[in-house]
Amino acid sequence: QVQLVETGGGLVPAGGPLRLTCAASGRTFSSLRMAWFRRAPGKEREFVAAVRWSDEITYYADSVKGRFTISRDNAKNTVYLRMNSLKPEDTAVYYCAAGPSGRSLYRLSGMYDYWGQGTEVTVSS
Repeated sequence: QVQLVETGGGLVPAGGPLRLTCAASGRTFSSLRMAWFRRAPGKEREFVAAVRWSDEITYYADSVKGRFTISRDNAKNTVYLRMNSLKPEDTAVYYCAAGPSGRSLYRLSGMYDYWGQGTEVTVSS
């Protein structure tokens, strides 16, 4: 079992930065891929970014590439999502997820077995 707890959401003006944190516990993570998804009001949950724990290879949705950075701290069992140049369309509940890194379709939520409760991000225009 893996437990995931997200923090760091809040209200931020457009153009501003925000950093989300996902604290992971419960097992070793070397075989996992960690990801961030988001669900905007009235929309489906969508992939944002992912990182492979073992070698830190990262993946991004086109909509956030160049603005968001995903990283992990092995010593703290923590995954971060640094968000810069935020836009109102980034407003969503952001979820941390974990799943086996061997699953190749990393953009699909079904590839992840563990989920956090979510943290809300609101970007004001």
